[in-house]
Amino acid sequence: MPAAAQDRLNVIATTGMIADAARSVGGDLVSVTALMGPGVDPHSYRQTRSDIVATAQADLVLWNGLYLEAQLEEFLLELGETRPVVAVAEAIPDTQLIGSEEYEGRFDPHVWMNPNLWSRVVMATRDAMIETAPEQADVFTANAAAHLAELSELAVYSQSVLASIPADSRVLVTAHDAFNYFGAAYGFEVVGIQGISTESEAGLQRISELVDMLVARDIRAVFVESSVSDRNIRALIEGAAAQGHEVVIGGELYSDAMGAPGTYEGTYLGMIDHNVTTIARALGGQAPERGRIDELAMN
Repeated sequence: MPAAAQDRLNVIATTGMIADAARSVGGDLVSVTALMGPGVDPHSYRQTRSDIVATAQADLVLWNGLYLEAQLEEFLLELGETRPVVAVAEAIPDTQLIGSEEYEGRFDPHVWMNPNLWSRVVMATRDAMIETAPEQADVFTANAAAHLAELSELAVYSQSVLASIPADSRVLVTAHDAFNYFGAAYGFEVVGIQGISTESEAGLQRISELVDMLVARDIRAVFVESSVSDRNIRALIEGAAAQGHEVVIGGELYSDAMGAPGTYEGTYLGMIDHNVTTIARALGGQAPERGRIDELAMN
């Protein structure tokens, strides 16, 4: 039976991805609220008055860390002096992280783009919950094990369909550098118009350089992101067209936020499945039309 609402662990997560991990691990024993919803950019998000009240009252606060929530960092670090506040992505060893080209001594925070790395975040979420509510350790451990198995299956699916893309077509052009862990995991060259943070501006020279690259390398598909303006991507397409080279939008990818609540893409599994399937189908690979949903239905 589900725990009564007043008995549940009150968890606040900054991003939808972390909230999904918390729900997967906590199950009926937790009540999870995400501060940032679909389409929200965590790089520029600033806490509201209601955020401050909610986090101050939470039993456990989970955030990514690695400077993803740049505008929230000072607030969360200060809150962590008196409340359980855990930066779950910082549980990943530095040796598995990608360094930031923009900020010396920092790392790319977009670790959720590799399901195998995200498994470390799920484990950190499990450990944080066990420390907060040790009497429920067995349930948290069992739920985490089940979710980790799902992540493993997702990683296998991703590897399979992305390997079907011709090697010279494995170039992923997106609005900002959110896909470096994806590229490292699956052998893609990743080109973001903006840097790791969406706060950086893409100048005219950068746009011009990328247009020349699209034309020279015969790249015919680029991707927009659900949480980033498509202005720069459309500038690329128009610039290429002016040189007689047709480039299409290969689809919309989820980068810093998941899809709408209640949808498949509103889960971590669905978010990554959508991205992998969209990229594979747009760049000449083989993937079921509805991704793993179709694959699971056939098995």
